[in-house]
Amino acid sequence: MESEKHNGTKLTGQRRVALLYDERMCKHENLHEDYHPETPNRIRSIWNKLQSSGITQRCVILDGKEAEDKNILSVHSKKHVNMIKKISSESDSRRLKIASKLNSIYFNGGSSEAAYLAAGSAIEVVERVASREFNSAVAIVRPPGHHAEHDEPMGFCLFNNVAIAATYLLEQRPELGIKKILIVDWDIHHGNGTQKMFWNDSRVLFFSVHRHEFGSFYPSNDDGFYTMVGEGAGAGYNINVPWENGRCGDADYFAVWDHILLPVAKEFNPDIIIVSAGFDAAIGDPLGGCRVSPFGYSVMLKKLMNFAEGRIALILEGGYNLDSIAKSMHACVEVLLEDEPIVGSSEAYPFESTWRVIQAVRQELSCFWPPLANELPQKLISQISPPPHTLISSSDSETEDDKGRQNSDLVELLQDVIKPLSDLKVDADNQIGDLNSWRTKLSNIYIWYASYGSNMWNSRFLCYVAGGQVEGMKRNCSGSMDKALPKATVWKTFPCHIFFGREATHTWGPGGVAFLNPEETSQHKTHMCLYKISLEQFNDILFQENGLSIDVVSPLVDITILDAISEKEFNSQEVKDGWYGNVVYLGKEQDIPVVTMTCSLADIEGFKSGKLPLKPPNEAYAKTLIKGLVEGKQLSEAEAIAYIEAASKSLICT
Repeated sequence: MESEKHNGTKLTGQRRVALLYDERMCKHENLHEDYHPETPNRIRSIWNKLQSSGITQRCVILDGKEAEDKNILSVHSKKHVNMIKKISSESDSRRLKIASKLNSIYFNGGSSEAAYLAAGSAIEVVERVASREFNSAVAIVRPPGHHAEHDEPMGFCLFNNVAIAATYLLEQRPELGIKKILIVDWDIHHGNGTQKMFWNDSRVLFFSVHRHEFGSFYPSNDDGFYTMVGEGAGAGYNINVPWENGRCGDADYFAVWDHILLPVAKEFNPDIIIVSAGFDAAIGDPLGGCRVSPFGYSVMLKKLMNFAEGRIALILEGGYNLDSIAKSMHACVEVLLEDEPIVGSSEAYPFESTWRVIQAVRQELSCFWPPLANELPQKLISQISPPPHTLISSSDSETEDDKGRQNSDLVELLQDVIKPLSDLKVDADNQIGDLNSWRTKLSNIYIWYASYGSNMWNSRFLCYVAGGQVEGMKRNCSGSMDKALPKATVWKTFPCHIFFGREATHTWGPGGVAFLNPEETSQHKTHMCLYKISLEQFNDILFQENGLSIDVVSPLVDITILDAISEKEFNSQEVKDGWYGNVVYLGKEQDIPVVTMTCSLADIEGFKSGKLPLKPPNEAYAKTLIKGLVEGKQLSEAEAIAYIEAASKSLICT
């Protein structure tokens, strides 16, 4: 396989930047949950964004490369390496059993190859930056790595890609002259695995800024507290900045950069910088609950380019909002290329808790790093935002309290951040608009939502509107922002086929759930309950069906998408990676579009081929369908039972 592609574009006159992407890493996938955030579409969304913008034409494209065992063994135990190497050849039941004993891990037939590719690709990019072949490089890899410890995968991470790559430079390539490495981990979660691997090593300065909340945020321990500074030769070379709350944004991160990271980096003077580039602190991330913008990531990265002669390798970690992760990485690549000015600013103050944490970190580390010994000016730390609201979930969005963070005087205060960036630019689509503007636009546009599964029962459907749960459900629904009841309800039948698939769900437990094959067929007749709701509410139901927070900056289905699929019955468009991310147009009722949701066309093929399991529903789930059909006066109880049994036993209509 050709290892390098230049795309026919001359790279003279700009920094040489390499991008590494390999579709084989998409083979690692969770096939046993209705939604899992660590999905193959994470790296696909980044790659698609880079390609569509044309930025790949300005970079050198590298293929993935599998790591050798000897390099992985430099940070992981033999038992750990052997388990990951063999896991894909195990039976599915055996993989499930092994994963069940681990912390937030899944395996499938593609996991071994993906893990070896992610680790080897990290080595590939850091080696080629260290050798000065490239000024910078980006490895768009998965599974991520910074949680993986010496003898245990955890937190979606199988091998610790960054630690493997850094150790490779220090131990295997001394001729490259890399004696000091700065690892910057800006993933929202603490890089516990990376920290432990360099705990006693003064050659590596490990810096992590993360949500901690006094040990209650994942990985839910004390490892990420600011008192954890390293031991022995590594004392002072481990720096943790633990947020006490969510909702931290650009201003909070800029303050940490200016008053902790940059002064220490200047003193440390690294030979190369490796960024554990997780983007789950980005606005809209379902796990992170923070609000860093693409502009914010650009600023942080640009500041780091003042060190190590700009030799920086970005290695992807987390980030679970496909739109945010793509835009944030795109902004970073723009900065690495240094070819256009940034447009944007941050006119907000940090939280009071941010200044408190910064001061605590500086005090703890001042004996190791003299630039941190000076007290920060009172004028600086007294300019703060109102405290964030107490978080009730892991995902939070901007609300009215954010307006208190806006203050034009901060432009002068953060002059050293904004001014040097006047010759750089991030795409205009990276600017974050009014969170609620899309809701206002879609709240007065009505559609019929056609339900064919448990939502046929009105009581169950209203859980998605008002919140709550019905008998048989194992967890609550959050409900929609607009909790207004449907304007009307009607029943219709459609010439298509339903079936039941998947092993289990978080909501109902073991057993299949209903899916629709979005192909018109005269051989089948499917009963559906149609609810007249706003397009805003339909989006909130889509978010909930796919395991996402409703606190988002944009809808999954807007007017453009609705118009596009409404040209022909049974048109569909995949709007989200998830079990119900495919929106299908079924026609019109009273001149209003009728839409439903089902699995992707790729999943349909997976069910047909046997890659994905066809399973009958459990008793609790089946009862909701029966209640819906009976209370809706479509079928008698006996007829409803027969209807469900027939769908349970049949294969997908082709």
